[in-house]
Amino acid sequence: MLRPFYARYGNEAEFALTTASPASGMLNSGFQLYWLKQAKPEVYSRIRYSLHFPQYLSYLFTGIPVSEFTSIGCHTSLWDYAKGDYHDWVFAEDIDHNLPPVSSTSISVNMMFRGKPVRIGMGIHDSSAALLPYLRADPHPFLLISTGTWCISLNPFSQEPLSEEDLLHDGLCYLRIDGKPVKANRLFLGNEYRIQVEKLGAYFKKDYGYHRSILFDERIYFGQAADPAPKFHFESLQTPRTQPDETVFSAFPDFETAFHRLMIELMTEQLASARRAIGHTPIEKIYVDGGFADNDVFIKLASYHFNQYKLRTTQSPLGSALGAALVISDKRIKAEFLKKHYAMKKHKPLILQGH
Repeated sequence: MLRPFYARYGNEAEFALTTASPASGMLNSGFQLYWLKQAKPEVYSRIRYSLHFPQYLSYLFTGIPVSEFTSIGCHTSLWDYAKGDYHDWVFAEDIDHNLPPVSSTSISVNMMFRGKPVRIGMGIHDSSAALLPYLRADPHPFLLISTGTWCISLNPFSQEPLSEEDLLHDGLCYLRIDGKPVKANRLFLGNEYRIQVEKLGAYFKKDYGYHRSILFDERIYFGQAADPAPKFHFESLQTPRTQPDETVFSAFPDFETAFHRLMIELMTEQLASARRAIGHTPIEKIYVDGGFADNDVFIKLASYHFNQYKLRTTQSPLGSALGAALVISDKRIKAEFLKKHYAMKKHKPLILQGH
């Protein structure tokens, strides 16, 4: 379906660079509209407006259809980052007629809902929303590593365009609420972590959750770091590795040693991902939030390898909701906000003595 599209609007690599959208098929929402127009013209002809989910949710309350920067710019293949407008293909295919006018993310509508006054925003992409409290609290260049099933390194201060090398390693751009780009790199790290921890638990006969109690052990670290050869076969990370079967676990004397080895190898991937997002930006600080912020081995390894930066961990399970609320409020926040409401912790660079 996309072969004639690329033949007309540029090859896949060039198009991905222009739109800062790694080629992901129907995950690129603009291609959903293109497919619908080509494959289901009778359905497409009935469309009045096409909305991304945050704006659709807003529309259900306000009845006002809008488009919005952060949703348009999130790997949709719709936005030309150099031009600062929709890509030419959107106009050539007349799809712009289905897209409501772009509205400022900060605009809101006061309405009555079940007898109570409620301020309804225009909607914001969740990653952009989660980033906003950090931007409001800390004006100095930083990197946010948002960890979970996906670990996404977000650099809202980058002045560098995406490269073909970035795209090959799942680099992309988001848009801030002011339309400025956020350079980012995605890594399916949390998913791989879950897969491998389950395997380790089964092999060493440990209940799932046991891994959460493991603390960083310098002796184990040096014992494993001395051998650079990969031990784990990653199933969901696109990286060339050896292909051992589960008998490799027998090389480890216990779960703790195997877990340290796993975290060393996962951290290698995380470091590469974060450094791609940082590029040449003179950042001063790295924030880590989400599930890995509670992983002592992960954080100790991060503080060791990122010792040139100030490392902070935060806990913000409702960070996206808070960011969305901040968008439509006039509330200003200071640096203390993160310490008070995000349980921010400072981590000194880890100095390992060796043996």
